[in-house]
Amino acid sequence: MGNLNKVVLVGNLTKNPDVKSTTNTTVTKFGLAVNRKYKSAEGLKEETCFIDIVAFAKLAEIAGEYLAKGAPVLIEGRLSYNTWEQEGIKKSKHDVANQIIPSKVF
Repeated sequence: MGNLNKVVLVGNLTKNPDVKSTTNTTVTKFGLAVNRKYKSAEGLKEETCFIDIVAFAKLAEIAGEYLAKGAPVLIEGRLSYNTWEQEGIKKSKHDVANQIIPSKVF
């Protein structure tokens, strides 16, 4: 059996999409806030997870045109791990890349 790398998230954009065109393709990046409510001994609590989203090509163009800060959206994609070095310090993060579905669809 092969490996599976699939993520489905529903949340709200934390900022307007940042659209950049390169010589090869269009890339759009934005943040997504996913909220979770749960009960604890202290009562009802809420937790927010912030996730970076990346879209490419035609999907990146569509996201840049139709999405805006605060918009509810469903994201389906794959988890991607990136590493880089900044001022001699190694850094890393995960982000999600692929299909974006505006909330009006679901």
